[in-house]
Amino acid sequence: MTEKVILVNENDLEIGLMEKMEAHLQGCLHRAFSVFIFNTKGELLLQQRANDKYHSGGKWTNTCCSHPRHGETTIDAANRRLQEEMGMHCNLIYGFHFIYKAALSDEIYEHEYDHVFFGLSDSIPVPNPAEVAAYKYLEMKVLLNDLQAHPEEYTEWLKICFGRVMETYREILDNM
Repeated sequence: MTEKVILVNENDLEIGLMEKMEAHLQGCLHRAFSVFIFNTKGELLLQQRANDKYHSGGKWTNTCCSHPRHGETTIDAANRRLQEEMGMHCNLIYGFHFIYKAALSDEIYEHEYDHVFFGLSDSIPVPNPAEVAAYKYLEMKVLLNDLQAHPEEYTEWLKICFGRVMETYREILDNM
């Protein structure tokens, strides 16, 4: 079955569906989500994307990210993918959204209306090797320094939203 993404306008209103790869080739704005899971020490759980992913393979990124299916709420999709990618369940809280467009190669573009969710868990991940090559926990200041020193090792969307994550994560986690 061909996976489709939900095309949206800049207000996140659905305007259609498109095959996922086609949306990335054309750079069409579509709905997505990013999940940031922290442990009780305040460290962020990062995943290294599997090397054979069609884009950004081998790069480090937030705990999980993907696209909701047609008819699926974004929070339900975030919970589904957290289980599928990292083998985890966690109470997720909406943080913010952002829109970005980034060229990932000469042919592939991410143009997403990205909903960002936060969670708090000390559960040990059980990553799906088809999705995740490795995982690690990092303190936010350590990650910030590494993002600045080695930006090529991280996904574009993580670099784009990281400042806002830094601004909001403590307040959100304190309310969990």
